[in-house]
Parts: sequence; structure tokens; C-alpha cells
Amino acid sequence: MKNRWDATVADKLEGLDALVYATRTIGKEPDLVLWGGGNSSAKVMEKDHLGRDLCVLWVKGSGSDMKTMTAKQFTPLRLDELVALAGRREMADDEMVAYQSRCVMDPAAPKPSIETLLHAFIPAAHIYHTHADSICALTDTSDSVKLIRRVYGDDVALIPYTRPGFKLAIMAAQAYQRNPALRAIILDKHGLVTWGDTAQAAYLATIRMVSEAERFIRRHAKARVGESSGRVVKISTKERRARAALLLPILRGAMSRGKRVLITYDDNASTLAFVNDRRARILSQIGPFTPDHLLYTKPKPLFLELPDTRNPQQIEQVVQRAVAKYRKAYIDYVEHFKTPGVVLLDPHPRVVLVPYLGMFTLGKDRRAAGIAHDLYSHTMRVIRHASAVDSYKSLSPKELCDFEYWPLENFKLTLLPSEKQLSRHVALVTGAAGAIGRAITTRLLAEGATVILTDINESKVRDLSDELNRRSGQDNSVAIPMDVRDEASVREAFRKAVLSCGGLDILVSNAGIARSAQVDQLSIEDWRESFAVNATGHFLVCREAMRVFKQQGLGGNIVAVSTKNVLAPGKGFGAYSASKAAQAQLARVLAIEGAEVGVRVNMVNPDAVFEGSGLWSREIRQERAKSYGIPVEQIENYCIGRNLLKVKILAEDVAEAVLFLASERSAKTTGAIIPVDGGIREAFPR
Repeated sequence: MKNRWDATVADKLEGLDALVYATRTIGKEPDLVLWGGGNSSAKVMEKDHLGRDLCVLWVKGSGSDMKTMTAKQFTPLRLDELVALAGRREMADDEMVAYQSRCVMDPAAPKPSIETLLHAFIPAAHIYHTHADSICALTDTSDSVKLIRRVYGDDVALIPYTRPGFKLAIMAAQAYQRNPALRAIILDKHGLVTWGDTAQAAYLATIRMVSEAERFIRRHAKARVGESSGRVVKISTKERRARAALLLPILRGAMSRGKRVLITYDDNASTLAFVNDRRARILSQIGPFTPDHLLYTKPKPLFLELPDTRNPQQIEQVVQRAVAKYRKAYIDYVEHFKTPGVVLLDPHPRVVLVPYLGMFTLGKDRRAAGIAHDLYSHTMRVIRHASAVDSYKSLSPKELCDFEYWPLENFKLTLLPSEKQLSRHVALVTGAAGAIGRAITTRLLAEGATVILTDINESKVRDLSDELNRRSGQDNSVAIPMDVRDEASVREAFRKAVLSCGGLDILVSNAGIARSAQVDQLSIEDWRESFAVNATGHFLVCREAMRVFKQQGLGGNIVAVSTKNVLAPGKGFGAYSASKAAQAQLARVLAIEGAEVGVRVNMVNPDAVFEGSGLWSREIRQERAKSYGIPVEQIENYCIGRNLLKVKILAEDVAEAVLFLASERSAKTTGAIIPVDGGIREAFPR
């Protein structure tokens, strides 16, 4: 395990700042912590609100992630009030949580970690609890007691699996008191606890413990899962991803019967080695290596073996049967082991392992699916190591159910923000790098959608996606280059979109170009180009979207960004008006055909949007001004003056109309046109 401590930075820090640095340093090491798991603390002398000196326990807030921790995500508690509990013999979970809340010094602080008392009862100044893969590989074995003693001797205590809370804190404190010379405490099936007088000392203790476990595994490892007993693989990367793209919408449809999910796909070499190993079917069903996974991964993944075919109907039959079998098994497991009052959670799997194809992980958005991916990647690694030195063993089904439906664990779900109106939906926007496309993308993201940004300008659309993700702090936009004129480019873009998110719910057909000339002066090249983008491009993306919608079986939504020129054409704009009219007519046909499978199709008809628009180039402005018989500098005011409300049309105005049609607020509307033109009489829909 690499020592990432930077003394040039850390030596300048004290108290809470040192704790933040140490926590983030631990969190940056993927083999040390799980997403949102682990915790850290420091005992610091401070003054309270009356100026009195007291010892404050700063502990990680519940549900926060060690990799990105900030000072505001730690909770300050009065240590003497917590230590007063050490003499008690027992304490109920709800009583402990209520007591801890009364010890918090700042009412605005987050809920303290459920393992706060463990940090309080061990007297060391700095304490870190991690879920290091190599440590868990030793504890998740058939004889963890013997193995831990073999690796560490008697100066490391192993505490039998106990759910986090008061009892575990007492057991850890007693182990420490029995042998103050202990180097660390290992929690069976749950990880490592280290400490020190300084933040650096506690960090280095963690690194040493983990490094010893890694060396032992390397020296004593037999054949790891994924290194032998593999299936014979006769499938190219191109074929594998083509089959994954075929499977994903079917899988998403089967998994979204309650609430929609997004699905991420991983076919890296390590994942493929695991799923292709003949032992993986059995080992993957033993259970997670720590119960902390359960909120994100469920106790077991779905191990899905597919027939060697690309026939969608046959694949769907296998998927539907497998998902139904998983659901039934999960419901039976909960019914058998649950305690009174338990309400069933979503019974669908969060992880799907498919031989030859890889791993598919599910969540309400890309972030949640990514967490499941990261956690199960750790699980595969632990299974490999544990199986190499002994035999892999998880908790019992009863212990897993108790933890999964433990009120204090499910409390984390209440910390999540409420879902927005387009949460769990995937939208694809064409022409996303333009002014209108950017506004639409930004608006859909703000309402919770995951958005695929497509545009012919690859660098521009990637920069936009990076900017939006950076601004939101999320990874909910994906940039994919696409030329709507080219059938192969459109197919490849939709394939990548499906591989990125699992499917599609909303298509916004926005890409368009304008060529201005009177018919007798219009070149055949401009005519063809206008139809290639505005009509054929619309046809190609709608055709691909309809195919995905039908594979999913979840309905769908298409919003075409058309133009007021469809209803009120102007001279000198023949190619634009005619090609956009073709787009509109196809949208009407799609509304008729799509209704049979729950797909709504509507249009937005904006008038001239000037700000930031590539459509209104200098050349187009000159041509349009000429056709109106006005100076070019008056073109914007002319367009404002011709509408009834005398208003300027902005890209954001178009985006609001698109959002309405893309959301459930227009659930009973299809085949409609919403003008966004300030009111132009001749463009009134009739």
C-alpha cells in the first residue's frame, strides 16, 4: 500500500484541518475505502460557546464520502458526555442515536456516524476505520480467526461480526483495555480500526496493516478467481459491445417496472476475467464482503447466462425469466428473515454479471449506478483474494437481512435529496453545442435528467459536457459526437448512448441548419444539405430512438424543435421552410405510430433566436434582412416587432417549452405544436 502522506502539506495543519487532510488522503486510495463507507475522528481541545475548555470529538458525518470530505461534513460532539456511556451494559439503537444528537455542539452539523461511540471509547487522539480490500479478504474466509492470527500475531484483536452501534463500541473498547499495546482492531466482515497520537501516526498504522495483508496474500495465494478455470472466450470487443448494446434496453425495461433505472456497463479485463471464471456463478451468490454494500448492491448480484444469439425476442424471454426468478428469491429471503414491521424495498438486483459480456450496474442515475459499480468491483477483488488464501465466506442470510433492513442503515436513504421531475430519465439532445441545444441540455439537467449531448462539433460538445458536469459536481451529462446526416454515425452514437446509460426516455431532435436564398437562386447543394440535416437527420435519430423505446417497453418521448416557418414560411427561406415542414410532418406520423407503444411526439416552433445561435450567421442575417428590405443591423428588432407581444425570443424560452413536453406535465399530449414566437398571427397552429 503506497504511503500518500505529504508532510509538506500536513505539517501545517492542526485539529479539524488535519483530520480533513487525513480523511481525504485515505479516501483517495480505492483499496482502502468503499464509497460512503469508513469513518474517521480526532479529539481536539476547544472552547465551547461560553468560552470553556473542553475536549471535542470531531467525527465523520453519516453518509459522507471520505474521498471528498470537507470540514462541514464532520460533526463536533462533547467527548466527556459520550465517554460517560462506557459504563453501561446495553443501549438500544434509537436511544443511542438520540443521546448522540444531544451531545452535538453545532445544531447545523450532520448526523454523526453510527460508529461514533467506537471512536469515543478508544482513547487515542486520532482513529480511522477503513474497509481495506486486503483486510476484508482475510476476514471473509472460512477461518478468519486463524488467518488473522497467522498474519498479525497477538498484537491485533479480531472482534466477531457485530452490527455497528453500542455493542460493537463496547467490544472494541474492551479489546483495547485488555491490551493497550494493540496495534489495531479488525472487525470481522467489516474492516480495520487503527489509531495514533497524531493524524500521521494513525494514517501510517493503516498503511502498515494493509501492506502486511497484501504481502501475505501475494505470498500464499493459490489460483485466484479470474486467473484460472476460465471459460473459453471467442468474442471480439466489437461483438461484445454490440451484444451489450442489444441487451441493455431489454434489461432496463425488465428492471424498470416499478421505477426507472439507469444502467452502466463495464467490460474491463478484470471484470471479464471474473465473470468468465466457472466459479463465479457460485462465488458471486455467497454474499457481499461487508454489509455496508447492501443499500447499493443488494445481497447478491443477478448472474445472467444468455443464449448465443442476437435475437431480441429470445434474449428478452431469458432476461424476463431471470429477473422474475431473482425478484421471487429476494422477496422470499426478506419474508423469511425480516423482523416485524419491515417494508419490502425494491426487489430488483443492482448488479448483473453476464459471462462474456461483463458487469451491468443499476441506479437512479449515473452516480448511483457508478457507486454500485465501484462497490462490486471491490467485491470481485475481495472474492479473488479470499478464495486464493482460503475459501470465501460472507455473513449469513439472517445477518444480511437484519443489516439491510436495519432502521439506522436505511436512515441514510432519508438523507438523499428528493427526486426531481426528470430523475431516472435519459435524454438525448441533437445539436447540443448550439445556443438552443445548450439551453435545452442545461434545463433538462436541472430537472434531474441524465443527458446525452450530441453534435457534429466534437470538441465543442465535449467542452460543454465537461463544463456542465463540473458546475453541477455530478457526471450526469455524456458527450457523443454525431453527424445526423450520416446513418452510420447516428447508429454508432445511439449505441454509445445505450452503453453509457442503459437506454433512452427522451429524444430532443434539435439539430438544424438554415440556407437563405430565393428559389430561383437556390443551389442544389444548399437544398440537399437542408434536407439532409433538417429532414433526413430528424428521420434517422427518431428511427433509432423508436427502436430503443420499443426494446425497453417503457414508452418514450420525442420533442422536435421545429420553426414558425413550418406554418408561416417567408420568402428567401424555401429550403429551410420545406425541410422543416418535412420534419414536422414526420413528427405527426410518429405521434400516430408511437401512441401504440406509449411514445409521445410533439413539436416546439420557435421564431428567430439570435443570441449565441450558429443558425443566424452573418451571411444569414444579411440574406434575411435583404428579403425583408431592411438594413442588416435592424434584423433583430424587426423580428421582435412582428410578434404580438413585442418580445425577444431566447434559447431559454425554447428550453422551457421543451421541458414541458418532455415531462409528465404534458402526459396526455401528443401530436401538438407549441409556438415560442411571441405570437405571430399567420403562425398560429390550426
